[in-house]
Amino acid sequence: MAQIRKMDCQVVIKSSADEFYNAFRSKPQLLPKMSNGLIKDVKLLQGDWNSVGAVRLWSYASEGKPQMVKEIFEKVDEKSKTMVYKLVEGDLLNSYNSWRNIITITPAGERSMVKWTMEFEKQNEDILDPVGYADSLIALTKNIDAYLLNV
Repeated sequence: MAQIRKMDCQVVIKSSADEFYNAFRSKPQLLPKMSNGLIKDVKLLQGDWNSVGAVRLWSYASEGKPQMVKEIFEKVDEKSKTMVYKLVEGDLLNSYNSWRNIITITPAGERSMVKWTMEFEKQNEDILDPVGYADSLIALTKNIDAYLLNV
């Protein structure tokens, strides 16, 4: 029986938790501009940008390679600043049967903590853990933080 696995990565940022959360929650269409080239494009396919149920198509770079993913904005918790995205198509699903990205942003003194949780089911045991993807999320987080600090 397949097993859902979890992998976390965390980044301390200088932006406020509210500011960083709002970039993802309210302005996903601007993330390509904020990402310093890591996100190439995002298109809204269904719903509206900020609503649960929205379907978005992302073009991005991971481990230096162009990638694509279609996601459903599955859940949001405004109080805990947590958002959940379920992948329904794309390059990651060539190796994984299922995938969810969960992002939580919390204040941490003068800074903020961004925690990404990846929940995935490997297609087989030979598939490596997605360390390169986690590294891409860390780089994306740092790039967006730098952008927010300079506007």
